[in-house]
Amino acid sequence: RAPVSFYEGEPLKALATLAYSDINHLQLSAATAFSEISEMDARPVSREALEPILYLLQSPDIKVQHSASAALGNLAVNVENKLLIVRMGGLEPLIRQMLSPNVDAQINSVGCITNLATADENKMRIAKSGALLPLTRLARSREIRVQRNAAGALLNMTHSIEHRQQLIAAGAVPVLVELLASDDPELQYYVTTALSNIAVDEGSRQLLRDTQPTLVDALIHFVQTSTIKVQCQAILTLRNLASDEEYQLQIIKAGGLDSLLPQLQSAYDPLVVSASACLRNLSIHPDNEEPILNSGVLPLLVNLITQSGNDEVQCHVISALRNLVANNDADKTPFAEAGLFEHMKLVLSDQRSSEVVVGEMAAALSVFVLDDSLWPYILSGGFLELLVPLTRSHIVELQYNACATISSLAGKASESSDACSRLVQVWDKPDGGMQSYLAAFLAVDEGMDPLLRSVAIWTVMMLLESESPDLVQLVLAHPSIIKNIDKIAQMGSLSEADARLSAYTSDGGLRNSRAFDGDAYNPEDGDLGDENDDDDDIYQRLESMAQDVVALVQNLDR
Repeated sequence: RAPVSFYEGEPLKALATLAYSDINHLQLSAATAFSEISEMDARPVSREALEPILYLLQSPDIKVQHSASAALGNLAVNVENKLLIVRMGGLEPLIRQMLSPNVDAQINSVGCITNLATADENKMRIAKSGALLPLTRLARSREIRVQRNAAGALLNMTHSIEHRQQLIAAGAVPVLVELLASDDPELQYYVTTALSNIAVDEGSRQLLRDTQPTLVDALIHFVQTSTIKVQCQAILTLRNLASDEEYQLQIIKAGGLDSLLPQLQSAYDPLVVSASACLRNLSIHPDNEEPILNSGVLPLLVNLITQSGNDEVQCHVISALRNLVANNDADKTPFAEAGLFEHMKLVLSDQRSSEVVVGEMAAALSVFVLDDSLWPYILSGGFLELLVPLTRSHIVELQYNACATISSLAGKASESSDACSRLVQVWDKPDGGMQSYLAAFLAVDEGMDPLLRSVAIWTVMMLLESESPDLVQLVLAHPSIIKNIDKIAQMGSLSEADARLSAYTSDGGLRNSRAFDGDAYNPEDGDLGDENDDDDDIYQRLESMAQDVVALVQNLDR
């Protein structure tokens, strides 16, 4: 009866009387009632409501235990109840019930712990309770319901590095890999998701690489044969594994590329996101460039830049292309011929493009412009007019990459009359043009990121060395650019507000141009941008560059 609450008042008192009875069949009646009531009504309950259920859980009668654990499992879908059950000591009797030879008792107790493990506060208590060892053992059960619940509980314990390490210590990794042989889609999903989370950690990837030689083949098999949900998780696991060089090579050699390409053309967005993220990491290794390009994926990746309406896909795809270009000095004309820059220009010109996508595009351009076969396409493609406004972005990294690309194009002015004329065209437009952001970055009375100063000084140097009378005259005639560079050359140090270390070399090029997918990349690992300058070094470089510009101006005046 809906108006009646059995978790308080006289109904609860009646059930508690049965629960605390010495008569077994009365206890069973109470446990059964709690089980059936909680199945229909899993509201937050009080300690008084949980106490008789926890008491029944300790009964020597397996039927009473079974019903009591079912009631707890039902109530444990509620957040407040999850926490209260553990605080009241519910883990210990549940663990004892997990050790029971009775399959039904195992199913309910493990299912309850699975629900309890979704609360962060409970995870550490579960890990310290000794539950991980029996959970790992039960994951090998011959009963599929026990396996599912155990795998689900293990999965719920993989959301922090500390708990992942505790799972590894409990021997869960070989069991999870072993379960990949199951033909049950639900179990496959739990296992692949758990392994994907475990593969986030560098040390865990090394453990998997050293001890689980069949892992990659099993995951690739899932990509080819399983349900969409499992395919996504299998690809994400491969993506995380591919944060390591050895796995980048192994996945390609095992045929992973052939499995990924069809997923890039899927109508299901999450599958395309997963596949493009995995390809992004695989593209990091220089030895993978040839097999990736030989697979015919280039036109597909280029088209996804504009055809996908998903920001994540766009970011992964452009980063993969960036990695492939950065890998070696081979001719990259096929990238341009595939329409790369036309698609990029469409995205950069679209006011609806998200900041994160525009940021990835700008980062890619700063790499593409360093390639001898690609920079002419950037110059002639009208990108200067799109990059100048980006130098005023509130996103610092976006400013960096836009400025670095313009700086690199300025470096081509000495060998290209077309570069000279196009730089002249953007000197004062759009949005104030080059002269506006150069003056702003060189203003010495304001705190400014030393990276932006560095790129600005280098750009001025390239313009002066271009030997273009028009460009030289524009720079020298500006009211503040050369004056402020002269001040920087004499300062010896800059404002304390100039406090960001450079991620670029002095020519505006990225130190490390390859892009990892961030989900599995830890900045503390030092994989990207290992070269770090201290404050004194960067200020000395700024001063030295400014002095070079001053000397260049003096030579021009003679």
